[in-house]
Amino acid sequence: MSIQDTPQASRLHIGLFGNRNAGKSSLINALTGQEISLVSSVAGTTTDPVYKSFELHGVGPVVFIDTAGLDDVGELGTLRVEKTRQAVEKTDLAILVLTGEPREELPWFQLFREKKLPVLVVLNQCDTLADVPSLQTAISRQLDDLPVLAISAKTGEGISQLRQEIIRQAPDDFWDLSITGNLAQPGDLILLVMPQDLQAPKGRLILPQVQTIRELLDKKCSVMSCTVDCLDTTLAALSRPPKLIITDSQAFPAVWKGKPAESLLTSFSILFAGYKGDIQAFLDGAKAIGNLTEHSSVLIAEACAHAPLSEDIGREKIPRLLRKAIGQGLSFDFVRGNDFPKDLSSYDLIIHCGACMFNRRHVLNRISQAEAQGVPICNYGVVLAYLAGILDKVCYP
Repeated sequence: MSIQDTPQASRLHIGLFGNRNAGKSSLINALTGQEISLVSSVAGTTTDPVYKSFELHGVGPVVFIDTAGLDDVGELGTLRVEKTRQAVEKTDLAILVLTGEPREELPWFQLFREKKLPVLVVLNQCDTLADVPSLQTAISRQLDDLPVLAISAKTGEGISQLRQEIIRQAPDDFWDLSITGNLAQPGDLILLVMPQDLQAPKGRLILPQVQTIRELLDKKCSVMSCTVDCLDTTLAALSRPPKLIITDSQAFPAVWKGKPAESLLTSFSILFAGYKGDIQAFLDGAKAIGNLTEHSSVLIAEACAHAPLSEDIGREKIPRLLRKAIGQGLSFDFVRGNDFPKDLSSYDLIIHCGACMFNRRHVLNRISQAEAQGVPICNYGVVLAYLAGILDKVCYP
């Protein structure tokens, strides 16, 4: 897989935030050395956040998030600012772009701090400003004494230093995240059981399967694949039992019944629960299933924005299984893509998909939001393992 094929969700997300005409789009162009963002002297050119994938030298695959102005006004401006607020949820590293002392930017800086986001503060258009050192000092005093880097997206001044700061401020563990963790080691035989249902794109594997295969190959594991109906014949063809079997969560009961006793079992969704979120939070959330009643309400959140198909796992299969276990009166609400309620207090449980289309920061922010409101949150794979009665038997990285 080339660097340009790196899934957007696996890239470092760098968000640029500032007022209209602060030069955010120009700064992205200067950082990349390409005209990848539309630049105009007309205030408010950038409306919805624009996501640009790029390989930043010294950093690796990144996504630049070019956001609307924080000082946008009017009915449409309010909507644009809300979209910018949503972009914060996906940001791994924030660049606050100023052209003077902060005003509208101050509440946003505090939001970055609340989210525990690394923040770089830049004073743009320094080629047109008077007494830049004094202005840097004044800005720093208002922003927790953070250093303020003077740059000019127009002339290129300070851009190389900003690239170095991005490298230095990138989260230390970002590139160390592993899908399979310590479950797979060099030389291990790993069997992937991958049902190809209506949700799987024709002629292709779904993203979690592709990413898992790539990581296992990088780890120098031997990888075998089959569908559920071919599990027995595949196992019979192997010279030894696989160290680990990774299955689609929907196939847990059948695979558990047919697997060798010495083989560990997990699912793609459970692996991604740790890779994209907090596996312990999801395991804790599973405990809430036992407290649900027919009067309970469950929110099911799916990262993909595609229209649900027949036998959709989130909209049909999981609700059917939960109603069978709890009662037909159990109610469900559904959200897709970036939609996620601010007020979660009416729900007794949130069940999130594997989030292969989200970056980790986005999922962790949703978990934090749920925990802050005292609502348990779980994951598709964990829920299905719980309902199959094998949650204490499957393994986690």
